[in-house]
Amino acid sequence: MKLDRYDLKILEILSTDGRITKSKLAEAINLSVSPCWERVRRLEKAGIIEGYSANINAAALVKRTPVWVQIELKAHNAESFARFEALVEQTPEVTECVAVGGGVDYLIKVEAATIDAYQRLIDAWLTGDAGIERYFTYIVTKTVKRPAAGFNAADFV
Repeated sequence: MKLDRYDLKILEILSTDGRITKSKLAEAINLSVSPCWERVRRLEKAGIIEGYSANINAAALVKRTPVWVQIELKAHNAESFARFEALVEQTPEVTECVAVGGGVDYLIKVEAATIDAYQRLIDAWLTGDAGIERYFTYIVTKTVKRPAAGFNAADFV
């Protein structure tokens, strides 16, 4: 699908304000409401806009202790990776997980109620079938930068 400057501007605006009114969006990109809304619907239908959501400040609801963990698995085969990734998917305390190269297999972010709760989770993984060879724990002392919601149209021009 070929995107023009209007489409890119729509994506940029909606990525930071998914609740903008149709008329405000149309005004912001210098189109009338109907053609603007047709573009939005086309972007949704094409799967470029996957949905709309709210950024929830979970810390305002429940205090969590963020911990980053490096994980190295015992075995490096498809079955071991799939088993560990399925475990991560089933674990609500794991809020982020990426597979990486360069000495460790995964970096995960765990947000547990306490450090003790985090350690109980890791202990269960170590005594279970997670296949962990080694792990390193990093307690977050300060958040310096969070991922920003947003789409920068300039990246696609």
